[in-house]
Amino acid sequence: MNKLQLYYRKGRDSPFFRWLFNRILWHTVPFNHPHKLKVTGFEEEALMVEAPYSKANRNHVKGIHACLLATLCEYTVGLSLMLRIDPKQYRLLLKSIRMTYHYQARSKVHIRWGISEEELEKIIEGLKIENALTKTFVAKVYDESGNHICTGEIEWQLKAWNKVATPA
Repeated sequence: MNKLQLYYRKGRDSPFFRWLFNRILWHTVPFNHPHKLKVTGFEEEALMVEAPYSKANRNHVKGIHACLLATLCEYTVGLSLMLRIDPKQYRLLLKSIRMTYHYQARSKVHIRWGISEEELEKIIEGLKIENALTKTFVAKVYDESGNHICTGEIEWQLKAWNKVATPA
């Protein structure tokens, strides 16, 4: 178990480790720090992340910026995968993002995303057969009122590090 997974598990029972987990993520992914993406749900098979309705996250018409919504989807799915598979064994590489926007967000937004144990096992088994596996995951973002803001289709390439041509 790596430190990220350890702090995530400790965060389920400890407000201090929830706070620490988010601070570590803001430090290790500095691009996301000004947006204050915050992990709020620490479930076994799912992760909940929210983004505040703040000046840094708004566009010119005072709605949540489309790029922030895409980042929220990519970040949540990627982090969820990293918490479930060993990042020392497998590389995750973002291949593409396709976003569909349904409603303009004018309040805090959140996403809950997870992968089942069965689906995770299929991916790991597939990686034993194939050099690389490309998988598309669907993520949905909602606002505080329950409006479906957008749907992200995030395509990730998963590959064992021993099959990667460039060094880790």
